[in-house]
Amino acid sequence: MNNETIILTDLAIGYKAKSHTTTIANNLNGTFRAGELTSLLGRNGCGKSTLLRTITGFQQKLSGDITLLGKPTEKYDIHERALNVSIVTTEPTKVPGMTVFDLVAMGRSPHTGFWGRLSNSDRNIIEQSIAMVGMQEYANRELSTLSDGEQQKCMIAKAIAQETPVIILDEPTSFLDYPSRVKTIALLRDLAHNLHKTIILSTHDLEQAVKFTDCLWLLDKQKGLTIGTPQELASSNAINEYFDIESSL
Repeated sequence: MNNETIILTDLAIGYKAKSHTTTIANNLNGTFRAGELTSLLGRNGCGKSTLLRTITGFQQKLSGDITLLGKPTEKYDIHERALNVSIVTTEPTKVPGMTVFDLVAMGRSPHTGFWGRLSNSDRNIIEQSIAMVGMQEYANRELSTLSDGEQQKCMIAKAIAQETPVIILDEPTSFLDYPSRVKTIALLRDLAHNLHKTIILSTHDLEQAVKFTDCLWLLDKQKGLTIGTPQELASSNAINEYFDIESSL
């Protein structure tokens, strides 16, 4: 079985303006696989968020190729992309009166058509998604009454309800306390394994990334991109070199 979901080939990322182009990172080659949690690490400005935005199609690539499920990403329209990739950000949802159920139900929008009516099947998927993150007792609670960690679980449930093969999270643990960070990344690992999804997160938390994730992508402006399992990168001294880079900042 081919588990490859996203393939980067000689990818260059950055920004295009009328007068000039700014390249943040280039020669990026790598593969994301189903059933794996991958952590993307790198210091500020190295291109982590730019890479994720480029993969999701919110930002134009400079050159190279990105293949999603065997198809170049530029061939996907907005609806097709929403059926294949869900995105979780750190931004809280601030809609007055919105409940946990309401938020997670938004994940069904690519499947419900123009009117957005929820079928019994949709409701079952929403309830199952909420249960998967352990928030079933909070389904009717307003989001404004929840902690940051609980709200982040709800955002993950929304991504689960979207039923995409790929889930991408940009700094999902940034504003969480230590116990919540550990619980969140452990939850993501379990979801990747149990639901056979490709889950990609950017993070500064090297300790938890090494402990919980299946694959590490270390991105550095000088060294480029280094990919491997935590064990492989530890034995090759790549992780120690990364620690040295981080400690010198």
